[in-house]
Amino acid sequence: MVLGIITTITITLLAIFLFFYLTDPRRIINGFLFNLFFCSFGILCICLALNLNGQYLPIISGIIVIIVVFMLTFGLFALMIGMFLNARILMRKEGRRFSNYLTLIFGICLLLWMIISIVDPSRFFSAELQPLYQGMSLIVLYLFVNLSNFLTAYFLYQFNRPRYNQDFIIVLGSGLINDKVPPLLASRINKAIDFYWKQAAVASPPTIIFSGGQGQDENLPEAEAMQMYAVEKGIPVGHTMKEDRSVNTYQNMLFSKKIMESLKGKNYKSIFTTNNFHLFRAGLYARQAGLTSQGIGSKTAFYYWPNAMIREYIAVLIMNRMRHAIVIGVISCLSILATVLNYLFL
Repeated sequence: MVLGIITTITITLLAIFLFFYLTDPRRIINGFLFNLFFCSFGILCICLALNLNGQYLPIISGIIVIIVVFMLTFGLFALMIGMFLNARILMRKEGRRFSNYLTLIFGICLLLWMIISIVDPSRFFSAELQPLYQGMSLIVLYLFVNLSNFLTAYFLYQFNRPRYNQDFIIVLGSGLINDKVPPLLASRINKAIDFYWKQAAVASPPTIIFSGGQGQDENLPEAEAMQMYAVEKGIPVGHTMKEDRSVNTYQNMLFSKKIMESLKGKNYKSIFTTNNFHLFRAGLYARQAGLTSQGIGSKTAFYYWPNAMIREYIAVLIMNRMRHAIVIGVISCLSILATVLNYLFL
């Protein structure tokens, strides 16, 4: 009976996840739904083991215990050390800008979290103040769950594979260096060029829209430099267009959409290219701009990933700041209210 209920729940959660993901993979809720399904599937596996007369239960239980113990004892410690080492490498290769300190800050936060877990500050709080500590713990748990949902949705989106039937490819700008296309931006253009030639081999070639305005320290629009780079790589200039007004990713999507609609109306197919670490957030902006475009990501140096992922998560948090502020505000208000009630009635 119990096994049947859990099986039904697991299948239902899988169906709901697949419906949301296949409808639009550019949603954080996809990560939440997949995590729910994964947890339910784990419980189902344990129940199945229990129903096998206990034959495989000791082995399965032992493996689960070993994994959990390893993750709790060595996993977080290894992650913390990895963050410190990555910060050192990143600052040596990319310079000492604040945006390159994120892995260092995250490593310090992990260190503080481990110290807090060992010290257990709750024992220093009086009974009346316990709700405040519990409220802070609940906020940390909420942010951790949100981070888990983001990472899951992000990695799921990496499996997106658009068909070779596109009318347009939007290449998102990322800034010029000395009015030249730097390696990071070049990888985005090269990804678009690769898709262009693969589609040209089986269907009509798409038009590549280079999207990026002119920065204050630049002598030409980014889109123009990107177009020149692609033409030098063999792309016919007649199969390219420039969108040279945008100054951020949302405008990249919005202004490119206006260009595509001016040429094809509402009936067109398009994709966008960016670096893989930026892919999911760019998809969120495309959704905000009303584009059905999905993205493909170019490879990024491995040492750059951890810092970039932290930056992406912070940016997504800011995108949904009102929702998070409401949740955190409700938790804070309830914990303060509980503390006041404790003082009045305990």
